[in-house]
Amino acid sequence: MEIAKVIINLLVGLVVFVTGMNLMSTGLKASAGRSIRKLFKKIKNNKIAAAGIGAGTTAIIQSSGATTVMVVGFLSAGALTFAQGFSVMLGAFLGTTVTGLLVSLSSFSFSMFLMAIAFIGFILGFFKNATVKSVGQILVGFGILFFGLEAMKSAFANEQVQGALVEMLSAISFPLLLMLIGAVLTAITQSSSATNGIVIVMVAANPSLLSSGLYLVIGATIGALMPTILAALTSNTLAKRVTYSTLICRALFALIATSIIWACSVPLVDWLNTIPQENVGLLLAVFTVIYNFIYIVLMLPLTKPVELLANKIFKDRDRERKQKSLKYINDNLLNTPSVAIIQVKKEIQSMLGMARANLFFGLDFVINQDLNKAKEVEDREETIDFINSEISDYLIKLSAKADINDEAFIGSYYHVINDIERIGDHAYNFLEMARKMKNEDLQFSDTAKREFDEFINILKEMFVVAEKSFMDGSKEDLLKLTELEKATDELKDKLAAAHFERIKKNECNNELSPFHSTLLSELERVADHLTNVGYSSDNPTGDEETHYQRMDE
Repeated sequence: MEIAKVIINLLVGLVVFVTGMNLMSTGLKASAGRSIRKLFKKIKNNKIAAAGIGAGTTAIIQSSGATTVMVVGFLSAGALTFAQGFSVMLGAFLGTTVTGLLVSLSSFSFSMFLMAIAFIGFILGFFKNATVKSVGQILVGFGILFFGLEAMKSAFANEQVQGALVEMLSAISFPLLLMLIGAVLTAITQSSSATNGIVIVMVAANPSLLSSGLYLVIGATIGALMPTILAALTSNTLAKRVTYSTLICRALFALIATSIIWACSVPLVDWLNTIPQENVGLLLAVFTVIYNFIYIVLMLPLTKPVELLANKIFKDRDRERKQKSLKYINDNLLNTPSVAIIQVKKEIQSMLGMARANLFFGLDFVINQDLNKAKEVEDREETIDFINSEISDYLIKLSAKADINDEAFIGSYYHVINDIERIGDHAYNFLEMARKMKNEDLQFSDTAKREFDEFINILKEMFVVAEKSFMDGSKEDLLKLTELEKATDELKDKLAAAHFERIKKNECNNELSPFHSTLLSELERVADHLTNVGYSSDNPTGDEETHYQRMDE
C-alpha cells in the first residue's frame, strides 16, 4: 500500500511539474512571442549570433521544441537560410538547459520560497493589464513547477523506490541502452526539460545513479527533436534538410560522448564519489550545460560542410519535378542571347497554357463544384509560381548579356510573367471559393451558370487572341483584344444587375451575393491581365492605354 502511495505521489508530482512548466512557457510566449519573431526575422549570416538567439529564445520560453518548430516555420516560409536555421537549432538546445538548472535548485532549502511565488502570480492574474497577467502566469507556473519537483523528490526519497531504481538501472547498465531510454522517454513526452527534471531529481535523491543519469540526459538531447521532426514532415525540403541534419549530428555527438564517458567510467565514478551528496543534482544540471556548449562550439564551424552534405543526401524532389516543367530555357543558351530571348518567349507561352488550364478548371469547380482535380490544380499553381521565379532569374542573367535593342523585349517579359502568375492566383482563388461554397451548401442557379458561361466563352477567346498577339505582335489582334476586354466590362455590370434583380424577386439565395460579386470581379481582372499580355508585344508595360497614347502622338 505504501509503495502505491509513493508511485501516485511521483506521477502527480510529474503532472504538476509539466503543468507548471507549460504555464510558465505560455506566459513567456505571450509576453515575449512577438519580439522573438521580430528577432528571428533580423537574423543575418552571423552563425554565433543566430545560435545566441536560439539559446536566448529557448531560455525565455522554456521550450526547445517551440523554438525549433518556429525555426521550421521560418524555413518553410523562406525567411531563414540553412546556416541560419541550423545555427538557431544548435543554440536552442543550450537554452533548454536553463530548466535543468532551475530543477537542481529543488535540492536547496530556499525552494519552498520559490513555490510561494505562485501565490504572487495568482494575485497578478486578477489584473486587467495583459502584460501583468502574463507575468502572473509565469510566476504561477514557476511556483507550481517547484511544487511538482518537491512531490517527485519525496517519492524518490522512499527507500523502496530507490532500491527499485538501483536494481532496474543496474539491470540495464549498458550505456547505449540508457541513452536510448532517455531519447524514447523524451520523444514520448516531447519535452527534454521534463526528462531532465525527472533524472535530476532522481539523481539528487540517490547520488549512486549519477553515472546512469549522464547517459539518460544525453539521450534526451536526441528525443527533444521529436516536435521538430513532426513539424518538418509537412514542410518544404529546406526545413527537412535542417531538421534531419540536426537529428543526425546530435545522434552522432551523443554516441561519441557516451563512448567517451563509458571508456572513462572507472576514474569518473571514483571522482563522482568525492562530490558532496547535496550537490549531485546541480552537477548533473551543469553537465547538460557543458555538454550542449561543447556541441555548439564543435558544430558551428561545420555548418557549411553539413549543408553541402545535406543537399546531396536530401534531394529536393519537388524542385526536381518542377524543374522538368521548364521546357525551353537553360543557362547554356545565355551565350547566344538572341536565341535565349526566343526560348524565353516559348517558355512564357507554356506558362500561359498552364494558367489557362488552371483558370478553367477553377471556374468549373465554382460552377459545378466537382473538386476531383483540385490536387492537380494545386500542383500546377505551385509549378506556375516556380516557373515565374525561374524566368525572372533567367531574365536577370540574360539582361546582362543581351543587346541594347533587346532590352525592351526583356523588360516586357517581366510584366507578362507577372500577369500570367496573377491569372494563376485567380484560378486558385476559384478553387478556394468552390470549397467554401460546398462547405456552406451553396450553389449558383442555372440562370447564373448560363450567364457565367457567356463570360467564360469571352475569356476563352481572349486567351487565344492574347497568346497570338504576344507571339506574333499582330496589330489586328490588339484591336480584337480591346473589343473583348470592353465586352467583359459591360458583361460584368450586366450580370451584377441581373443577380440583384433575382435577389429582389426571391429567385436567388442572398447568401450567394458575396461569391457572385467576387467571381465577377476576379473574372474582369483576368480579362485585364490577358489584355496586358497581348499589348506587351507593342508596349513593355503591357498597358493598352499607353499604346493608344503613342498611336495618337
